[in-house]
Amino acid sequence: MKQEYIDLDIVKNLITNRFELEVNGFTAFIDFKESGSVIKLIHTETAPELAGLGVAKALILKTLKYIEQNNFTLMPICPLVFAYIKKNSEWKRIVDANFVGIENL
Repeated sequence: MKQEYIDLDIVKNLITNRFELEVNGFTAFIDFKESGSVIKLIHTETAPELAGLGVAKALILKTLKYIEQNNFTLMPICPLVFAYIKKNSEWKRIVDANFVGIENL
């Protein structure tokens, strides 16, 4: 993660069901669904103005840290999150054992 994103706080917005990260006046987000101790990450989106700046990676990493620190397990439905975990296999530790596709991570 880029140094400039380290101190930015992620927001778990319960009204919109999004994890949000504000960068340069724009909000990047991951849509989620929560059921008990399981969080499904559905879709990641960043503003075009943030493209190529590493914001999506920072958002995903901060979201995974939140999930782990708050004792949730993860269903990485979002293709971008899935690819991030596949590339950074240490995060497989928080993937829910019932996730279809876990063998592909």
